Amino acid sequence: MLQPGAYSKVFILADTNTAQYCLPQFLQQLATETGIEIIEIEPGEANKNIETCTGVWSALAELGADRKSIMINLGGGMVTDLGAFIASTFMRGIDYINVPTSLLAMVDASVGGKTGVDLDNLKNYIGVFSTPKAVIIDIGFLETLAQEEMRSGLAEMLKHGIIADRSYWNNFTDLSGLTTDDLAAFIHRSVEIKNEIVLADPKELDERMLLNFGHTIGHAVESYFLGNVEKQTLLHGEAVAVGIIIESCIAHEKGLLGIEEYREIKEVVSSIFPKVVISPSDVENIISLLVHDKKNAFGRINFVLPESIGSAKIKQQAENALIYRAFEDYSG
Repeated sequence: MLQPGAYSKVFILADTNTAQYCLPQFLQQLATETGIEIIEIEPGEANKNIETCTGVWSALAELGADRKSIMINLGGGMVTDLGAFIASTFMRGIDYINVPTSLLAMVDASVGGKTGVDLDNLKNYIGVFSTPKAVIIDIGFLETLAQEEMRSGLAEMLKHGIIADRSYWNNFTDLSGLTTDDLAAFIHRSVEIKNEIVLADPKELDERMLLNFGHTIGHAVESYFLGNVEKQTLLHGEAVAVGIIIESCIAHEKGLLGIEEYREIKEVVSSIFPKVVISPSDVENIISLLVHDKKNAFGRINFVLPESIGSAKIKQQAENALIYRAFEDYSG
């Protein structure tokens, strides 16, 4: 994997879960004569912050990392997002490789060169664009995942179908006969879709915003549940699934998306993801978080809204009253 003499040291970042379940398998496949150091962090979105970064930066310094070191981020989206940010900023940037171990990370978080950590409960507010030297996907790691983690990754795959590929979306209307080979092909196509969009717009100035479909509402829902001690924290995909349905409803209400395709989106997503209980008072707080979405500009909240299954439009606005109605439709 690593060319002899290319790097002074290899650092592997893993959380305590991937260190236990994935690291032994990965080390068996890692071909290098360079010295290896393992850095472990605590798992979970609550630890995706600057404090964790500071701890890892300090560990890198204490373990003798230099600008010719490389970091391998072994884990789910939290580890690949955070590890990529750490590598991209340590000594103004060292090389890194992402090895995603969750379905979500395989189809989304590890691909595309976005790095980031949360600012309090605001998702990915601190980060840089930085391209990994490689992304290595081994679906064998998926055997270690709980069912809800597998389901979480499906949200991003559904998103890719809605924004870019109707025939790809059709694969998810019935998952009862899904095989390992099917899943491998679906992951490959999902990565292709994301990569095509990223290559056309690496810095998210225009077309790359399509990838945020479901995330304007989804991130606000995720942030609200993350910051509310009375709520059970949602997985990223669970929150994005809520966002996909609500933003599709907004698209329908605005006359962009036909009723049949809206119903199809709602039925398919609802068949995979259980409904999240969101009260009217929750909605008020969630909407107040929309002002922090990173796509916003000049004080306007920008949505990505589907105009059909397989096509979407960026930089769309919606009045608060319409957003409230979409939440009511979701909860009804």
